[in-house]
Amino acid sequence: MKLLIITILVASVYADVSHLNPKTGEANAQILKLDNDVGVEGQYSWSIETENGIVANEQGSLKAVPGSDVPAETVQGQASWKSPEGEAIQLTYIADENGYQPQGSHLPTSPPIPPSILRSLEYIAAHPPPVEKN
Repeated sequence: MKLLIITILVASVYADVSHLNPKTGEANAQILKLDNDVGVEGQYSWSIETENGIVANEQGSLKAVPGSDVPAETVQGQASWKSPEGEAIQLTYIADENGYQPQGSHLPTSPPIPPSILRSLEYIAAHPPPVEKN
């Protein structure tokens, strides 16, 4: 099953890089490098590099989760490419039992918490409500 998922992931990466080549305007950017390694214990890694500057790689493995009989898949990877405006984009990510955690300067961020809300949260933390007895 995992091999099927990994194959689908690699195929989707290949499909994503087969759009128009920004350097030449031609379809189907050539793949310069493609590595794929799947282990028998649930570990895997892949990397890809295309002629239009897309570079990506990912590694994954199974990880024992305390309190669970089922191991979690832990994945980390990175991708880089140039935006249509010519900006260099760098994306790194981790995906594990805590969810998907991407990082990159191009990703939107939430606005800062207003000072009044911060003061309210500090007050609530310093003055917790009393525990109700049933």
